[in-house]
Amino acid sequence: MGKKQPQSLPVLRQRLDKWLFFTRLQKTRSIAQKAIESGDIKVNGDRITQPSHALKAGDVVVVSLDRRDTIVRVLHPGVRRGPYEEARLLYDDLTPAVVPGEKPNAFDQATRERGSGRPTKKERRGIDRLRSGWHEE
Repeated sequence: MGKKQPQSLPVLRQRLDKWLFFTRLQKTRSIAQKAIESGDIKVNGDRITQPSHALKAGDVVVVSLDRRDTIVRVLHPGVRRGPYEEARLLYDDLTPAVVPGEKPNAFDQATRERGSGRPTKKERRGIDRLRSGWHEE
């Protein structure tokens, strides 16, 4: 008689806030929800403001963090917030590597590496203590 059509596997979906928490891209689920609601998260190029947005494998997520943007591709939905090694299996990191000699962003320009540029007050005090120690001998 009639043959049954083979059913395709269901597409596994997961809430965006839970996935960010499980992958350790956000420290807590409530922080993930706040980041989503403030518009710091993009999925497939669209700004998402709803924490319950359903993610599926293959989606590209852009997370705007304090100092840089992290770009990841969803590989699997998460089951729990496990160790980093387990969380790393849930996504593929597409963030471009920092090229030496590339123009730094505004945050990097505003901060300086320790030991470069004009010393801070704390560093000057240390230098003064060092110099005063040499003359006492």
